[in-house]
Amino acid sequence: MTPSRPARRGLAVLVAVLLACCAPVGDGSFFAGLDDLPLMPGLTENPAERSSFDSAAGRIELRGAAGPATAEAILAFYADTLPQLGWQRLAGDLFARGGERLRLDLAPAPEDRRHMLLRIVITPG
Repeated sequence: MTPSRPARRGLAVLVAVLLACCAPVGDGSFFAGLDDLPLMPGLTENPAERSSFDSAAGRIELRGAAGPATAEAILAFYADTLPQLGWQRLAGDLFARGGERLRLDLAPAPEDRRHMLLRIVITPG
């Protein structure tokens, strides 16, 4: 028995909604070791700025990236994508999720002022 045309249309809509809801944020790139922290397209992670610590209060994660982007574009990307992963924006560069805080630190790259340096710090909060 094949489904009727309206039933097939409804099934197609359901599949489209499920795919949209489950699609990865950004371009699907994440910081190494953190499958819940997207790397903004155009930025390149700096492995030298990768640290992880576990403490009695919780985890501490440090990540760094750089690339040709403005501070405004980086903040807009993370303001859009982090809430999809459960982070709530507290201030311009500060987010919270559960018992953690995430801070975005931005600075122009000293060797090329058209590039921004991004440092992300996750701490117990």
